[in-house]
Amino acid sequence: MKITLVCIGKTDDKYIQEGIDKYNKRLKHYITFNIVVLPDVKNVKNLSQSQQKEKEAELFNKHIQNTDYVVLLDERGKEYSSIEFSCFLEKKMIASVQHIVFLVGGPYGFSEEIKQRANSLVSLSKMTFSHQMVRLFFVEQIYRAYTIMKGEPYHHE
Repeated sequence: MKITLVCIGKTDDKYIQEGIDKYNKRLKHYITFNIVVLPDVKNVKNLSQSQQKEKEAELFNKHIQNTDYVVLLDERGKEYSSIEFSCFLEKKMIASVQHIVFLVGGPYGFSEEIKQRANSLVSLSKMTFSHQMVRLFFVEQIYRAYTIMKGEPYHHE
């Protein structure tokens, strides 16, 4: 199975990028994992929230195939414990899902088109995090999920 994280805008903070790189490197031992960083939408001051979400949807759609299982990282999504998230991913592997694409939306969330395309919504927390922090937390949780699946000692209960 392949997992891709698609997000809008680059990570400016060096320490966050270093953390993302650390877990991305560790993940290479388990799965094919990619992060796709889409450029920020241009001239947002001239766009309504709805128009901005539509422009972001156009960017997202270039990275989603018809066969992909699409998961929105959204505050209204289902919350999982780390073990439950590991089980979620394992069930997708058992079901022969070839590619899961996780999306991190822009500041106003996702367009209706993207919401309709999504197979699932997942929340990392009821708290609100910066888009940069979400990337780090998410990559660490993917790594944690795979160590749980393999019975490795990274996760403690």
